Amino acid sequence: MVDMSKLKEIKNNAKKYIELSKLIYADSRTPRVSKILLWIAIAYALSPIDLIPDFIPVIGYLDDMVIVPVLLYIAIRSVPKNVYIENYVKVLRT
Repeated sequence: MVDMSKLKEIKNNAKKYIELSKLIYADSRTPRVSKILLWIAIAYALSPIDLIPDFIPVIGYLDDMVIVPVLLYIAIRSVPKNVYIENYVKVLRT
């Protein structure tokens, strides 16, 4: 059985990374490539079109759980380090 405190921690971390993504996107120093990758990640997560249809057990949802985080990771890694750190500190203070 899953520990409820672990689920709360995952939920809080997800909220922080969503807020971080918003701040990074709004920052004028963020490269255009990062902004495009953030939009692609959001569009893919919300899109009813998938690379592997969801009706296929396990594998259908696995592509969503892999592709979106990878896109977010690449987008955030392409942001200059000082921009990332400044926005990360803002998120931690809230």
